Amino acid sequence: MAKNKQLNFNRSAPDLVLLDIAGGPVQLSDLWAKRPLLLAFTRHFGCTQCKEMLEELTNGKDRITAAGLSIAIVTQGTPETTALFAQQFAPGLFALSDPERKAYEAYGLERGNLFQTFLNPKVWKAISISREKGYSIDPPPAGQDSMQMSGTFIISTQGRIELPYYYDHIADHPPLDLLLSGVLSTRWDQPFDGPVGTGTD
Repeated sequence: MAKNKQLNFNRSAPDLVLLDIAGGPVQLSDLWAKRPLLLAFTRHFGCTQCKEMLEELTNGKDRITAAGLSIAIVTQGTPETTALFAQQFAPGLFALSDPERKAYEAYGLERGNLFQTFLNPKVWKAISISREKGYSIDPPPAGQDSMQMSGTFIISTQGRIELPYYYDHIADHPPLDLLLSGVLSTRWDQPFDGPVGTGTD
């Protein structure tokens, strides 16, 4: 991925209008207005690693909320197909539809190369683990790009990027503990106006 298209720490988060599962417009800035937002982009609906990542976020929803974050996921699907996908793999998470992939582009998420997607030993190891959990490899539905990379961002209530996480390969989703701990154990719901890493315990 071209580094100059990635969003760096403290950059303004792109504020777009996406669709909810009912087809209604959602302004992204409304989602981070009151609480920092964990914004997780998926790949295509057949991606085993995406399903595993969503399982981790779903199971960790209470911990994410307790850490002061709200959460939303973005898919390449239409509102109708996103609703079905989220019902099965991300129950209880707020899902957004971006079939034109305009938010993917705005957040610097590009098409991966073969090593990032299919020819990486770490990917095949992750696929093997996912199979043991019952996830199968499925082709992307029509209109979804199997080469699309995903990423995870934490956005402050001021609309600033506090954590930009770009995958090195498609199985490289960030561990939940990283998303919950903040920068050097500084909570995401606390402003970075003092010493970083002091925590709030």
